[in-house]
Amino acid sequence: MSIDSDMIHVEVVYALPNDQRVVSLVVNKELTVEQIIEQSGLLTLFPEIDLAINKVGVFSRNVKLDGLVRDNDRIEIYRPLLADPKEIRRKRAEQAANANRSK
Repeated sequence: MSIDSDMIHVEVVYALPNDQRVVSLVVNKELTVEQIIEQSGLLTLFPEIDLAINKVGVFSRNVKLDGLVRDNDRIEIYRPLLADPKEIRRKRAEQAANANRSK
């Protein structure tokens, strides 16, 4: 088995409203998602990232920090939601109902 077969290509992505960082890495396929994120340097660039709080995923599917990835996977670090989407929909429906009552 050659050294090359133990290595995979991955990207680690973190997006802010006005900035997006994509870090391409070649890593050992035995590294966990958390170890790859640490190697990416994004935790240093964006100290607000807290892996105990921020969820992570691979191609929009949530994964655990101790999970493994495959060649050409994209690890995404998600920002916490500012508002609960269910709560926003509930408030909109309430406002629409109130508007219809006042007509």
